[in-house]
Amino acid sequence: MPLTPLDIHNKEFGRRLRGYDEDEVNEFLDQVIKDYESIIRENKELQNQILNVQEKLNHFTNIEETLSKTIIVAQEAADEVRNNAKKEAQLIIKEAEKNADRIINESLSKSRKVSLEVEELKKQASIYRARFRTLVEAQLELLGQDGWDTLDSQSRHAEIELQRG
Repeated sequence: MPLTPLDIHNKEFGRRLRGYDEDEVNEFLDQVIKDYESIIRENKELQNQILNVQEKLNHFTNIEETLSKTIIVAQEAADEVRNNAKKEAQLIIKEAEKNADRIINESLSKSRKVSLEVEELKKQASIYRARFRTLVEAQLELLGQDGWDTLDSQSRHAEIELQRG
C-alpha cells in the first residue's frame, strides 16, 4: 500500500543520542508532504485528463466506425441504384425495340396493303380505259356509217317543211 501524506505527517522516529535535529527533520518532512501532495494532485489531474482523452478517443472511434459503416452503406446503395438504373435502361431499350419492331411490321403491312390497292386501282383503270376505248371506237364506227347522211338530209328536209308550213 502506497504512502499517503498523512502517513508521512504522522510518522514518528525514535530518539537516540547523536540523532538528527528534530526541527530539520520536521521541516524536511513538511516539504516532502507538500511535494508528495502536489505530485498526488498532479497525478489525479493527469488521470482525469487521460480519462477525458480516452472518452474523446472512444467517441471519435465510434464516429469513425459509424462513418465507415455509413460510407459502406452509401456505396452499397449507390451500387444498387446503379444496377437498378442499368436494369431499367435495359428494360426501356427492350420495350423500345419491341415497339420499333411492331411499328415497322405495321408499316410494312400497311405498305403491302396500299401496294395491293394501287395495283387493283391500276387494273381497274386499265379495264375502264379499255372499255372506254371500245365504247369510243364503237361510237366512231357508228358515226362513220352511211346512215347518218340520210338522217342528216331527212332532218334538213323536215326543217324546211316546218318553215314552210
